[in-house]
Order: sequence, then C-alpha cells, then structure tokens
Amino acid sequence: MELTLLVPLRCSPGHGDHIDLREHLASLRHVAEVIVVDNSDTAEFEDHARAFASGIRHLPPHPDVRMLNGKVSNVTTGIRAAAHEAVVIADDDVRHTPATLRAIAVRLHGADLVVPTNVFQSMLWHARWDTARTLINRSLWADYPGTLGVRRSTFLAMGGYDGDVLFENLELMRTVHAAGGRVVHAPDVYVRRLPPRVLTFLGQRVRQAYDDLAQPAKLAALLPLAPLAVAIAARRPRWLLAAAGVAVALAEVGRHRHGGTEVFPATASLFAPAWVAERSVCVWMAVARRLLLGGVRYRGARIRRAATPVWKLRRRMVQAAGGREAPRARAAA
Repeated sequence: MELTLLVPLRCSPGHGDHIDLREHLASLRHVAEVIVVDNSDTAEFEDHARAFASGIRHLPPHPDVRMLNGKVSNVTTGIRAAAHEAVVIADDDVRHTPATLRAIAVRLHGADLVVPTNVFQSMLWHARWDTARTLINRSLWADYPGTLGVRRSTFLAMGGYDGDVLFENLELMRTVHAAGGRVVHAPDVYVRRLPPRVLTFLGQRVRQAYDDLAQPAKLAALLPLAPLAVAIAARRPRWLLAAAGVAVALAEVGRHRHGGTEVFPATASLFAPAWVAERSVCVWMAVARRLLLGGVRYRGARIRRAATPVWKLRRRMVQAAGGREAPRARAAA
C-alpha cells in the first residue's frame, strides 16, 4: 500500500492513555510509511525519538511553518516530507488498522480529501456523552473526526492551509473545497479513537463549543436554546421532556445510518439531551471569550478565529494568483 500515515504528536508516547502509541505505529510501519512530527522541546523530543521503533520517521516541525495552532505546523511539515501521494493524517489518540488505511487510500483515488468517522474504543460515560454529538452530526450532515485522508499534490498545490485557527480540520476541508478540490465523506469507514481522560473531557467543553463560531447556521440554532429552555422550564416544564425526546430521536437517526448500529451503542443516544444542554450553554461562554478575551486559550496560545469562511479563502487564492482566478487544486496537482 503506497500510503503515508502522518501523526502530529501532541503528547508523550509513554504517557497515560497513549502508552501504546509506539506499539501501534510500529504495527503499521509495514503497511504504510509512518511519519511522526513532534513539536516538543529538545529534551522531550530526544526521549520520543528513542521511544519510537526504527522505520518510523520522527521529525520536528520545519522552522518556516510555525503557527498558532501547532498541529497545522506538524501536518504541513509531515506532508512536505511524505513519500506518497495518499496521506492519512491521524491525531495521536486515533488507532487506524490496515483495513481503515486501505479504505481511505482507495477513496482518495477519486477525491482530494476523505473524511471518515471516529468511534471511541471504549465507551466510558463521557465517551458516550461525546458520541451523542457524533450521532447528532451524522443525522444532520457529518461529524468532524480526528483523522483525514488528503492527496499530497493537492495540499502542496493549494499552498497548505491557515494555521492560526482553532478548528483546523474544518479549515483544511474548506481550503481544499475553495481550491476546487473534491471533499468526500466516508461515514461508513469507522476508525477507532481513545477516549480522553475525564478531566481532559471537561476542559474541552468550551473549546469545542468555540468551533461553532465558524458555522453561523449552527451557531444561530444553538444560541437561543439555553434561554428558551429556561423560559419553558418556568411555564411548561413538560415540554422539556418532549425536547429531550427529539434530541434522542435525532441521535438515533445518526446511529442507524451507514451501519452505525454495529459500532455505536444505543445508550449513547440517551446522552443527546445532555450534550445539547451542555453545548447550548458553552456556546454562550465561547462567544463571551471571543468578545471579551479576544479568543480561546489553546496549548499556550490565544486563538481568535475558529475557521475561515470559504468565500474568504477563495478571495485569498484569487489575490495570491494576481487577481486571476486561482487554478483548481486538482488541475494544479
């Protein structure tokens, strides 16, 4: 299989839930080129280099791609260094198999970017809570996983993507689309992911809600929910039960699509009302951080923008092309 697996490393391979990362990557180095791009400091970088098996390329981010969102720096460095056209980007908590890598590589033959679906490897209570988000997203459109497949030539032709945003996966998808590339969703390709620790999960609530600032329609739907729920609770509390039932039904629609009942437990749908309630409150906190603090803190940096609108990305490409229509990424590739 001529494919590169690119892992932008965010934490130590011998730390906590990621203790099996090096064994996991070692098991895949015979089916794909494995590149780990690591922005740790010098001492930790050297420790990581010793931890990984031979045959795994362990690189620092290139000095000319330092960005607010360190993951984008790592991804850009890794794609430049990749030896193959098909590149699968996977967060360090994602656990691909040869079958999932092959499925993405096959779909990249007719696409510039492929979006699979993540499934938590163990369904702890907070994993089921977050799975409710995945199910609701699947019922309405598609979820945003921690792994994507991209054609290297397309990525290089469009000049990479903006690394000063928080929602970097959406930014990459929009940039490929703005460049004329084809984005294909693969909701039937299920890739396992380790659940975060409980404290990590709790700390992600507002940051994940901040991503919704890049999706105006979703933001407009979420903002009225919390004040509306308060008003209903004061006058018609039984209506809240009906609203909870709608959330569960919506999640069930997503669970039944594309064979999802084989991988998503039914109990995850029961967490849908809790997730909707959480997000309807956290999105207000996200807006407040944008207006009052100028953005959200993420790994030592404060990031203001969640993602860039497609129209603005297209305008940038036209300007970069000297006022002419920017060439399509596929044609340039």
